[in-house]
Amino acid sequence: MAVQITTQEAVKKIIDKSSVMIGGFLGAAVPLKMIDEIAAAGIKDLTVISIGAGYRGGGVDIGKMVLNKQIIKYVTSHVGTDPNLIKQIVNEEVELELSPMGTFVERVRAGGAGLGAVVTPVGMGTEVEAMAEKIIVDGKPYLLFKPIRADVAVIKAYRSDPLGNLQYQGMSNTNPVMATAADIVIAEVDEIVGVGEIACEQVGTPGIFVDYIVRGHSYEERKNIYEELWIATNKL
Repeated sequence: MAVQITTQEAVKKIIDKSSVMIGGFLGAAVPLKMIDEIAAAGIKDLTVISIGAGYRGGGVDIGKMVLNKQIIKYVTSHVGTDPNLIKQIVNEEVELELSPMGTFVERVRAGGAGLGAVVTPVGMGTEVEAMAEKIIVDGKPYLLFKPIRADVAVIKAYRSDPLGNLQYQGMSNTNPVMATAADIVIAEVDEIVGVGEIACEQVGTPGIFVDYIVRGHSYEERKNIYEELWIATNKL
């Protein structure tokens, strides 16, 4: 059964040199409060696994960890929105592992399912070929990518019950698949409700996958954060 803890307690589950999956993409469905705690804790030499860099302009969500230089390797499909991250990659301060967006998700899914590889024709004839092993299946060329797993996954959901059953709202993004592919799963949620208040058909991630639940920002607080962010970045 999942255990409810504070964000300060949860961040202690992440140590130097850990591999950490972080759900969400460009501000959507991102565990903002846990990212703030990771940045404040100064945990270093992290391998961060996320489908995309922080919200445009840099210094937002995962971008806070970039500014702190806490990341030594970034596994992703998209880096173009964070100039600070791009600079660190160019300067070889951060090692970059790229794969196409759909392939990235399937690699995480394979990691959660215990599969040995993702085999796909996506990327054949492009620069992606250099990122994977090429194999022949039934006379046709494919690219073979290894599965992705992490020591810790920090994901974002709308609600949780005390058992760790998670309900998503709107864009769940990479959060459900990442919940299956880490040794420790920390779910940041808007609110925690009683057992039975989340109907079985609304459960996006069963509690068996979740180790810890933390209370994040409320829906209204997140709305205000993003409204201020959008106004500020649209002035850039």
